[in-house]
Amino acid sequence: MMDSSSGAFIRTIEWDMMDKRKFFPLSMLSSFSVRCALFPLTVIKTQLQVQYKNDVYKGMIDAGFKIYRNEGVPGLYRGFWISSVQIVSGVFYISTYEGVRHVLTQQGSSQRTKSLVAGGCASLVGQTIIVPFDVISQHAMVLGMSGAAGKGSSVNPLGINFDKSNSRLRITVDIAREIVRRDGFKGFYRGYTASLMAYVPNSALWWAFYHLYQDEMLRVCPPWVSLLFVQCVAGSLGGFTTTVITNPLDIVRARLQVQRLDSMRVAFSDLWHEEHFHMFFKGLTARLVQSAAFSFSIILGYETIKRVSVNEQYKHLIKW
Repeated sequence: MMDSSSGAFIRTIEWDMMDKRKFFPLSMLSSFSVRCALFPLTVIKTQLQVQYKNDVYKGMIDAGFKIYRNEGVPGLYRGFWISSVQIVSGVFYISTYEGVRHVLTQQGSSQRTKSLVAGGCASLVGQTIIVPFDVISQHAMVLGMSGAAGKGSSVNPLGINFDKSNSRLRITVDIAREIVRRDGFKGFYRGYTASLMAYVPNSALWWAFYHLYQDEMLRVCPPWVSLLFVQCVAGSLGGFTTTVITNPLDIVRARLQVQRLDSMRVAFSDLWHEEHFHMFFKGLTARLVQSAAFSFSIILGYETIKRVSVNEQYKHLIKW
């Protein structure tokens, strides 16, 4: 997309404009760095979502302090290494997103339609790859967490013996072995439907809101304002919006995967019984902070890497 308000420049760098040999390795490095920096927020969010009311933690800051006090930094990175497989799923995610956008561009679809459809398709592919690792990671995140998880539920339904001296590999293997013993391979896809219902609309809406906010901000910002800065802010605003809309679905997904509930209906019913209207806000602060920081960082890396990877013939049309 070109803009002529301050001289012609490319607002959106498309898939066929980039050197993929640069894009893929830089994208994986950026994704790993962002996930490494922000993973403690994922641990805090997950523990807040599975606790019964406020039995264990009063909120995001209280959870962070208590986890750090009890376990130190390793407690905030529990489940990180198995979760970091998301870097691989991220490659498939962004390839699907850009590929679908490219096809829809050739069909003359609008910018927002391309973003909405491509974001949903990308999440479908990404979740299919990552859900098994997500299930193991979330069990690891809440292992050793004190307190009840809800009516008739446990934060450690697999009955894994938690010992701080055990290596991360040992804990991961124990969780995976117990899942296979109880449920077989399908146990790794527990909550898969809930994951799709939470993340496919989240991804679709996030990309749609990202381009919507970007376009609106560019209309009102002076020409000298950095396009990259506008994109980062638009990403954060998109993250805020989609997080508020999809928060209850994310809680249901987490509870299905960790507490081994029978269905989404049971998860919704238990959540409503425990929280009533507070279910819409449970763990929301942690999710908002995580989403805003994650969205800003991901867009900063993603759009920077696209600029670095752009083919030579387009470089004079790039605005930072």
